Amino acid sequence: MENSKGQRKGRNNKDTGLPLSELGKVQPQARELEEAVLGALMLEKDAYSLVSEILKPESFYDPVHQTIYQAIVNLMVKQAPIDMLTVVEELKKSGELDAVGGPVYIAQLTEKVASAAHIEFHARIIAQKYLARELIAFSSGVTNKAFDETFDVDDLMQEAESKLFEISQRNVKKDVTQINPVIKEALNLLEIAANRPEGLSGLQTGFHALDKITSGWQNSDLVIIAARPAMGKTAFVLSMAKNMAVSYNYPIALFSLEMSNVQLVNRLIVNTCEIPGEKIKNGQLAPYEWEQLDFKIKELYDAPIFIDDTPSLSVFELRTKARRLVREHGVKMIIIDYLQLMNASGMNYGSREQEVSMISRSLKGLAKELNIPIIALSQLNRGVEGRTGAEGKRPQLSDLRESGAIEQDADMVCFIHRPEYYKILEDEKGNSLIGLAEIIIAKHRNGATGDVLLRFKSEFARFQNVEDEYNAEMQFSSRMNTTPINNFPPTSGNDVVPF
Repeated sequence: MENSKGQRKGRNNKDTGLPLSELGKVQPQARELEEAVLGALMLEKDAYSLVSEILKPESFYDPVHQTIYQAIVNLMVKQAPIDMLTVVEELKKSGELDAVGGPVYIAQLTEKVASAAHIEFHARIIAQKYLARELIAFSSGVTNKAFDETFDVDDLMQEAESKLFEISQRNVKKDVTQINPVIKEALNLLEIAANRPEGLSGLQTGFHALDKITSGWQNSDLVIIAARPAMGKTAFVLSMAKNMAVSYNYPIALFSLEMSNVQLVNRLIVNTCEIPGEKIKNGQLAPYEWEQLDFKIKELYDAPIFIDDTPSLSVFELRTKARRLVREHGVKMIIIDYLQLMNASGMNYGSREQEVSMISRSLKGLAKELNIPIIALSQLNRGVEGRTGAEGKRPQLSDLRESGAIEQDADMVCFIHRPEYYKILEDEKGNSLIGLAEIIIAKHRNGATGDVLLRFKSEFARFQNVEDEYNAEMQFSSRMNTTPINNFPPTSGNDVVPF
């Protein structure tokens, strides 16, 4: 605003005569509210419980107030009463009483308020001012480094995203919920499951025996699927993603840190079109295989599968991309191939184990935030290779590589085990294990554990239900009875007869 003389109104500085607004900006603060909150804390014994989750010592702008609040926190930790006298005594013990203005200033704080009636409201304003200061410091730091040409821009972006995520995590609190609305939500989910023919409450995978144990992948769950190399981890999740996207129209996001998007799509083509992978690579398809390709690849067109092949993806990049995928495309599940190739850049860790712990913890937090299941593939250590016997080759939770936090954070841990890979061709009853894979549910926080048997078609990099093999044989037998044999093209040992 301007006065009649055309001068801007404002509070004048005594030394320069200029308004403060023209001298520079003052950081967001609320010193009077800080005094009121501290005074209220020393007046009523239960006041601290109202602000303990809102305020930290650094939330206060004035360093003196930070010191006084820290003394109050120390008293609460000791379960000592909080009043003017005990705070003075605590500050005296720490040698900080004179630095905060002595007993006189402490007494003045209690005189500024009559009660703790509005302490929570005041505390939230102080917390907001602190958050604003944090964002100002953050943005100033990023700006200064952006002007410094010695900083790598990609590293700066990672650091900025990491710091912003850290600020948001420190300041966002979730309120406590009374049980009634939660009961209503639980009953609603129960009714939805009851009305489904399959009786499943989660996302169907297309693997019927697996769905029966898990009731489908559940929202907010972190599922770890682990195996040794060459067991078919990627083939399993691709088979599952194709089932879910094509058969049930679930939008699925796949983050591949190991393979390019073209390699992944080639694997999907092999999986769907039942053409051996080496033929897809070299293009040496028989005429009928071209027809088979043209016919079956139509299943993949317009499938709601979203692929991101960013190498060395960070948890902070993943969080940003995942939020956008859920918001813009309604993604129902995220698959990460694989966890050990991720990083948590922008933060310093004493060991790789600590970094992996941070990654697994962040993935669980992201699953809860987005309320969708997250499937993360993981490598197993070499412990499996060192054990002998059929049972010794079965993976165990202790085989999870690099971090016990993976087991701790996961809602479910599944292992892929193919006995045939270890030359174990029969079980103890003499049944053939050739072409079979076990999905071992070793941990299930909200349900039963157990083993699921699937058929593994190595030439097509595909997992399928065991009964699908029987259905295919019946279909083939029926066709053989109704189709002249000379209608089939000649085949080589590697050719696949189209059904």
